[in-house]
Amino acid sequence: MKDESVLVHCEHVSERKFDEVVAALEQATGVIDAMSFRNALATAKSPADFEAGIRAHEGPSGFMRFFEADHGAWMSRLGAAAKCKLYVLGNPLIAWTMLRHDLGAGLNVPLRVLIYEDRKTGKTRFAYDLPSSLMARLANEDVAAAARRLDEKLAALARAVTGADA
Repeated sequence: MKDESVLVHCEHVSERKFDEVVAALEQATGVIDAMSFRNALATAKSPADFEAGIRAHEGPSGFMRFFEADHGAWMSRLGAAAKCKLYVLGNPLIAWTMLRHDLGAGLNVPLRVLIYEDRKTGKTRFAYDLPSSLMARLANEDVAAAARRLDEKLAALARAVTGADA
């Protein structure tokens, strides 16, 4: 099976420096690594225990970082100076609002965001694909409603760290 859908890509173009936007994102989001996640699963005796274990890793934004890739760091080893970091972020409790209606939502949560310095303009960009557009192909109104709430939450995070609208 193959299908097509329309993707909505968003970029918040900031007057703030790359390092400032990165620091703001990292302050606004918590961190959860694989071991911490496995521990939250293993120690939870109830849904409330699991929720408490996850909430302990949330940042002020309600998001947590699962992974980051500093593309600029490895690119510099190949002779190309760049400022560019990819983050995988989300929250299992937010993912649950979609996955409980359609497991296919799991393809696109957690989310990916890219912070990079545009080589042409020197401006810092915070880029992501709009969650509701990623989920649209599932044609599930419950998933769509939850994804629209996630759109708002992600846009609020992007505005907070960049000081700019998409």
